[in-house]
Amino acid sequence: MSTTPSYQERLRAIIESPTYRLAYEDMDLLSEDDLRPLRLQLELLKPERILRQQDVHSTVVVFGSARVLDAATARKRLAALEQRKADASPDPALERELSLARRRVEQVRYYEEAQRFSQLISMRFQQEQRRDFVVITGGGPGIMEAANRGAFDAGARSIGLNITLPHEQAPNSYISPELAFRFHYFALRKMHFLIHARGLVSFPGGYGTLDELFEVLTLIQTGKIPRIPVVLVGRAFWRRLIDFDYLIDEGYIGPEDADLFEYADDAEEIIATLERFYVTRVAKKDAPR
Repeated sequence: MSTTPSYQERLRAIIESPTYRLAYEDMDLLSEDDLRPLRLQLELLKPERILRQQDVHSTVVVFGSARVLDAATARKRLAALEQRKADASPDPALERELSLARRRVEQVRYYEEAQRFSQLISMRFQQEQRRDFVVITGGGPGIMEAANRGAFDAGARSIGLNITLPHEQAPNSYISPELAFRFHYFALRKMHFLIHARGLVSFPGGYGTLDELFEVLTLIQTGKIPRIPVVLVGRAFWRRLIDFDYLIDEGYIGPEDADLFEYADDAEEIIATLERFYVTRVAKKDAPR
């Protein structure tokens, strides 16, 4: 024998129905393919509004590998592997791990230079009422952590743009909490790297770093964004990795395209390169016509 639902039961069924949710609270709706344009717009608007509220007027982008380690971590891992080798029979896989661990110790210098560069530029350009050349990174570990850490050491703010990945990427703890963002779309994340950028500093890295670097060079080359200084840190690394002279010789880029970036090896040289770019620009602007 069926019973007729009571008034309260009918009302509860209506209120709990997915169709009764406010549209902006309906996550099932917002995650549908048809709503992708709205999600893109939200990822564009949210960080920009917050940067205005926080008086961030310009940024300097720092790219680089997430796999580079700080000195303590790199040396601890190497020591553990060396102990394993001493206690074990010969193992080719262990030898490969040891070789990589030794490289990680060598790469500590990139972590330290990224940290020092960020500290120096943050101390110089961030003031109480105005924030310029604010360090902005992908918000993850490695070089990103080092750059956010340098600003933290200086008592300054820095930005982190995290991205959702199949294996979730956690933000490093040195990002300013009020300037920590998370993105779903790589395209919008890349856009936010450049909206206020007045310089790009790229440390050694893998596919992600190369993708980000070459997109910026392409945008500058094609005039899609204003010219900004691009600094590749680690001459030996970049010159071995990419033979720009070969690209010129083969006619794939022009000689002028190789002038879109400069090399540096330490924090002071990076800052000098940024300074030289803007001093030259002001001099050209003020020169008599």
